[in-house]
Amino acid sequence: MHQKAVELRRAVKVARRDRIRLHGSWIGIVVLALLVAVPTAVTWKRYDMAPYNVPLLIAMAVLAVVFFATGTTMDVKSVDQLRMELELAEEARVLHAVENARPAQVRQFAYKEVLPQEIARLGAESRRYRRWHNWLQMALILCSAGITAASAVYDPPQPGKGIIIALGASVTIITAVSGFFKFRERGFNLQQTADEIEQHLTALNLSIAPYNQANEADNLRQFTSAVEALRTEQRKREQQLDQPHQPQNNAV
Repeated sequence: MHQKAVELRRAVKVARRDRIRLHGSWIGIVVLALLVAVPTAVTWKRYDMAPYNVPLLIAMAVLAVVFFATGTTMDVKSVDQLRMELELAEEARVLHAVENARPAQVRQFAYKEVLPQEIARLGAESRRYRRWHNWLQMALILCSAGITAASAVYDPPQPGKGIIIALGASVTIITAVSGFFKFRERGFNLQQTADEIEQHLTALNLSIAPYNQANEADNLRQFTSAVEALRTEQRKREQQLDQPHQPQNNAV
């Protein structure tokens, strides 16, 4: 039951991603076609638009390949159908779990056994966010250096004005993306939670404080409560990062 639900959840994610890629590619083709057709028609026989149209046509060809490749590999079932199957599978899984309910201590022990996978998942997400942060910072450094170099090379600014404008816009976009998604903060919070859970798990396995009581069931109960508190705190921090920044107004 659980495996079927996992497979359907993955299928929903893949179908949603394919649908976004399919719609995004044909929208991109239409936009690029307009960017080629409209300026060419306006400047017909007055200005050679070939240097600008060639890259746009290449991008259109790439998007067309993505469109047809995605259309031929997409699942026949729609996202709504897969979601319906997922809901039915989740209901069946819950009913199966109710019919095969286990004692609390057994569930707590099973919870402890799956924690290494949770720690690995948190660490992987933390590394992914850190990579995003590092790549964006590297792009920001390169764009900033490119603006300085282009300003020095093209003096007066023409014909490098377009390059300087593009690099300046890239700096603005990268800064906005970094500030909006907060990759560094998310990676730090995830890694901190993973380290704290691993610390509790090690203390429980080695029977050291605070899990050095004689009754193993009490240790397991206390461990489960502590780890769930850490995961709840992690979710709260994620929600705080998702909230827009609201500057405080200082009274004069």
